[in-house]
Amino acid sequence: MNQMKRKMEERKKGDGKKTRAEWPVIKPKANLRMNRLKDTDLFTVPDFFTSAESKAFIKAAESIGFVHQGSLGPTKGEAYRDNDRISVNDPVLAATLWESGLNKLFSDMKIRGKVAIGLNPNIRCYRYKVGQRFGRHIDESVDLEEGKRTYYTLLIYLSGGSKTKSKNDLCSLQDSSSEPLVGGETVFYGPRNGVVAEVLPTEGMALLHIHW
Repeated sequence: MNQMKRKMEERKKGDGKKTRAEWPVIKPKANLRMNRLKDTDLFTVPDFFTSAESKAFIKAAESIGFVHQGSLGPTKGEAYRDNDRISVNDPVLAATLWESGLNKLFSDMKIRGKVAIGLNPNIRCYRYKVGQRFGRHIDESVDLEEGKRTYYTLLIYLSGGSKTKSKNDLCSLQDSSSEPLVGGETVFYGPRNGVVAEVLPTEGMALLHIHW
């Protein structure tokens, strides 16, 4: 598995209160498949969420309420950021997502000599309005104690593609709209700033990318 240092940009898509949401039931999926992108350490899992599950998550997130997130910008050493976010610590939701099919997909995969056993309970939902984006940045590994550490970020697109007509994307939500989503690509860069992959948001699809 190639492990290249890269920066990630989520273009034109859109913290959170700690109020607990009534998250929808996520049914286990028996026939999930994982696709590797361009011989990289990037993977997609189509139909990880059903359309109904995606819409239910949007509704649950909106019931909590989003908080706008900004940054000082690249000149101050921070990635450009303009979006809305919810952040919750929910071990039950993390376990539910893991056991809905990811556990089987990763059962035979080793990452730097270690096996995957679950997800970080820190769950975040992002909402991007027209023109908003999250600039190039690197997701760093997180120490979860007891010898546990994160090695991948899991993104789940709640809208996008041909399955939905709202202007939302990545675990990212927006007020309902009848207009199609434009933009919202998640872009990955290599060591020399060349584009390694550009992923279009598709409702219900999961995307996994390795930490640095």
